[in-house]
Amino acid sequence: MGKTQHVVPHNGNWAVKGEHNVKVTKPFSRKSDATDFGRKIARNQESELVIHNRNGQISHKDSHGNDPFPPKG
Repeated sequence: MGKTQHVVPHNGNWAVKGEHNVKVTKPFSRKSDATDFGRKIARNQESELVIHNRNGQISHKDSHGNDPFPPKG
């Protein structure tokens, strides 16, 4: 399983950043572009995608790996 990818506010725009990385992976002017790019990485690495709001709070999470607690039904 790869690193969790975060979509975060960055210098007035947005960026994708791997968990615990100092530098951003790639900056974007639109949150939707950053989310799409982060989702591709998370799927490729079978990891998590965490999307933050402008204030830094988590707004959404997506799991693209082996979920140990899949929903029943």
